[in-house]
Amino acid sequence: MKSISLDRIVSIEAKKQELAEAMAAGNLAPDEFVRLSKEYAQVEPVAAAAREVRRLRAERDSLTEMTRDADADMRAMAEDELAAIEQALPEAERALALRLLPRDAADDRAAMLEIRAGVGGDEAALFAGDLLRMYQRFAEENGWKFELISASASDVGGYKEAIASIAGGGVFARLKFESGAHRVQRVPATESGGRIHTSAATVAVLPEAEEVDVQIDDKDLRIDVYRSSGPGGQSVNTTDSAVRITHLPTGLVVIQQDEKSQHKNKAKALKVLRTRLYELERERLASERSGARQKMVGSGDRSERIRTYNFPQGRVTDHRINLTLHKLDAVLDGTGLGELVDALVAEDEAERLAGLEDA
Repeated sequence: MKSISLDRIVSIEAKKQELAEAMAAGNLAPDEFVRLSKEYAQVEPVAAAAREVRRLRAERDSLTEMTRDADADMRAMAEDELAAIEQALPEAERALALRLLPRDAADDRAAMLEIRAGVGGDEAALFAGDLLRMYQRFAEENGWKFELISASASDVGGYKEAIASIAGGGVFARLKFESGAHRVQRVPATESGGRIHTSAATVAVLPEAEEVDVQIDDKDLRIDVYRSSGPGGQSVNTTDSAVRITHLPTGLVVIQQDEKSQHKNKAKALKVLRTRLYELERERLASERSGARQKMVGSGDRSERIRTYNFPQGRVTDHRINLTLHKLDAVLDGTGLGELVDALVAEDEAERLAGLEDA
């Protein structure tokens, strides 16, 4: 990894000081103070990492001088301390390099999770339900808020489709590599011959958009209301509460019927539509910037098979990083999913650091 220059480190620390002084100056407009505060919050951890690298480098240089001392005891002490510094410095420099990598602007956002049953009929719907519970429990493990936006239940349990909102610190950064096709291999409860069946479900994790991110013109929408169908309480089939919103310029369609209130269904549908439009724009910009370069951990395309859950062998394999964990129950319970997520994040960081060196 290329060494980060002292000039770069000094400029980072100077930027932090500049922002701190600007915030302390007073007489700032509220929106200007908010802007400076956000910028300071981004710079402060980078400056802390830069300060640690500078401190370790200074100690290394000082101890190197001391190893040239004629006094044997002093030289031995300096050599011991120098060995510890030389072990700590590469980690500190890597930590700083990670802080300096370009960040995905959406990393700190909440996420919209969409799960759809794929090939496999009823078994695929049951697996989609397993995945939904896995992410819900993982959210609980991390102290995130999990809200089911809409769900289309299957006749045998599980879901044909489910959409949920997950809010909390760094949700999208942690979950964005979950997008893709998830495959399950197991013996269905209805299989009398004990044969293993393979089914699949697709997962999409999108950064949630705020109203300020995506302006939707009313004239670009066609909104249809109709009576709900399926489970939903006494109001089902008695009031026109279900909402279908079509975004005319893109052809995107969102249907929401889980709430008894037409107003609530419309609000939820618009939230989903706004997030999908935001993701379309993100994909367009990313394609322009990088030429749609695929990362090691995958493109996030829902057609790409990313992971297999094998019940007979009790294992989960992530095909993008060739990682197999023999703890299927823990992963599906949400408690073991973090190990997979950590490995995917680490792989992405390593690849981006390598790209930084090649640049």
